[in-house]
Amino acid sequence: CLSPTLPRHPIHHSCCWTPKPLSSTTSYHQRPSYRIIGTSWAAISARASPAGVVARSLDADDIRHPLDKQNTLLLKAIPGLNDIGKALLGPVSEQVMVLQNIGTSVLVSENQLPELHQLMIEAAKILNTEAPEFYIRQNPVPNAYTLAINGKKPFVVVHTSLVELLTRKELQAVLAHELGHLKCDHGVWLTFANILTMGAYTVPGFGMVAGFLEEQLFRWLRAAELTCDRAALLVVQDPKVVISVLMKLAGGCPSLADQLNVDAFLEQARSYDKAASNPVGWYIRNAQTRELSHPLPVMRAREVDEWSRSQEYRTLLQKTFL
Repeated sequence: CLSPTLPRHPIHHSCCWTPKPLSSTTSYHQRPSYRIIGTSWAAISARASPAGVVARSLDADDIRHPLDKQNTLLLKAIPGLNDIGKALLGPVSEQVMVLQNIGTSVLVSENQLPELHQLMIEAAKILNTEAPEFYIRQNPVPNAYTLAINGKKPFVVVHTSLVELLTRKELQAVLAHELGHLKCDHGVWLTFANILTMGAYTVPGFGMVAGFLEEQLFRWLRAAELTCDRAALLVVQDPKVVISVLMKLAGGCPSLADQLNVDAFLEQARSYDKAASNPVGWYIRNAQTRELSHPLPVMRAREVDEWSRSQEYRTLLQKTFL
């Protein structure tokens, strides 16, 4: 999900870019040309264009952030987590969530909003994953999220206000971010986060356990968002497009979009790191972020910028598209 980051919002069955609307199993200036083992950045982008190459043997672990890997292992080590999820969320609750989204949205297809449909198909091909159903939903809060339920085809929901806020390339970065959750099988753990934020505390004797699990899940959620930002970068192949999405979610609106500056936002991110580098700043930063479902936008922007310049990313581009 996209969300800039509000604390403890109920989570839909997959991810959303912003804090997270009611339920969810569930967020960019041109950089100089790079050189990738003798091949120019421009050449890589051309070969990986929508009309060109489909990604070759891209695995989830190719884009998974180290913190995502670490926190996933920690979650898997918690005994009985699957049983807790099954006990708290049954088929009726799942069906309510499915019908709520299908009944209040527009299904995107070849015959309905075909331009947006093509953005999804292109992103899914590059990430070497199946395209989910894609819905546009009327909502004044810019957001996008994914719903993944056992035995049912997952779907992505994008709010109309987000479509208005972003360019088409930025919107494709959002779709790629959501696909990243599906590519990396995040839906299982996002479901647990959803369960805990939607009523686990009401179960007799489960309050303290729920509090412990919620802290673990939110730590994992923040790491999972970093993974999906990498998926967005791999699809659009321009870090400033991804960072622009994060900047607009933090403080953008359609009337100001053409005045926003990605370089200035990255400088803001560096200022935040500097302010949090001393012991007091470190403590305050951790206290502020501990209960958030998403990393702060400036921290996500910094992560995207750093990974875009890493040898790991350049090697992955070569492996995927050459």
